[in-house]
Amino acid sequence: MAGFLSMLRRTYLSVYNWAVFIGWAQVLFLAVKTLKESGHEHVYSAVEKPLQLAQTAAILEIFHSLVGLVRSPITATLPQISSRLYLTWIILHSFPEVQTHFLVSSLTISWSITEIIRYSFFGMKEAFGGTPSFLLWLRYSTFLVMYPIGISSEVGLIYLALPHIKVSEKFCIRMPNRWNFSFDNFYIAIIALGIYVPGMKLLTGSPHLYRYMLSQRKKALSKSKRE
Repeated sequence: MAGFLSMLRRTYLSVYNWAVFIGWAQVLFLAVKTLKESGHEHVYSAVEKPLQLAQTAAILEIFHSLVGLVRSPITATLPQISSRLYLTWIILHSFPEVQTHFLVSSLTISWSITEIIRYSFFGMKEAFGGTPSFLLWLRYSTFLVMYPIGISSEVGLIYLALPHIKVSEKFCIRMPNRWNFSFDNFYIAIIALGIYVPGMKLLTGSPHLYRYMLSQRKKALSKSKRE
């Protein structure tokens, strides 16, 4: 029974990883093609649907972490996926004013390169029980460049959206109402920006995620050398 469940787990995770890999490969292809042929102003319109689908599929990874299907701790998984969903739906999808900015190109390309490598790495690991050494190196090295580019793009797009969030009041709930509850998306965006600030000792902040990846890189590459 244990063997069957293990096989079922590996099959599910393999299908999941390769399916999302295809989604991110499509995002990268469309982003680069559009950037070359039409300019950065048209990148978002070209990648919008596959970007939303691929990024939203990552919600399942929170479930994977919670139930123990994968080893990734929820403290690393939840903040990364939450911030990306916030950018995908609350910022990019909801505010057309920022969709034509060049930061959309750097965001989508850095995200897609990172995720193509990550999902192919885990897809091969689940399907074949191991990965080529070059893919292992890419998995634990490209984030050194792609992560700062992605974070900078995320911060920039949230900042650019701030005046439009304030004027439009999208996703805001004002009192009085029957729930006796208020919510202001402008201040949520300010808080989101604060979480990204380097040096903040918050578990949900970018320094925590970067340190986590550095520690994972050290362990993974050291193990690879020993083998």
